[in-house]
Amino acid sequence: MSKEVIATAKAPAAIGPYSQAVRAGNLLFTAGQVGVDPTTQQVVAGGIAEQTARTFENLKAILVAGGSNLGRWSRQPSSSRT
Repeated sequence: MSKEVIATAKAPAAIGPYSQAVRAGNLLFTAGQVGVDPTTQQVVAGGIAEQTARTFENLKAILVAGGSNLGRWSRQPSSSRT
């Protein structure tokens, strides 16, 4: 199975020996994300709401760069499915 490293400037740069994401076949594995602005590489101002919003924007950018999106990534918890 081939592996492809995914990287985008629209999310914070990886700090250390890891990638923002790796595609292996039809799977996309992302690294953990935090509320860091990709332009300044600083935690966004405000509180948990602003940092959470930035975290999801970072994750969205990585998923899009890997050919996916948040809609394909997220799903309802198994306890709420029918």
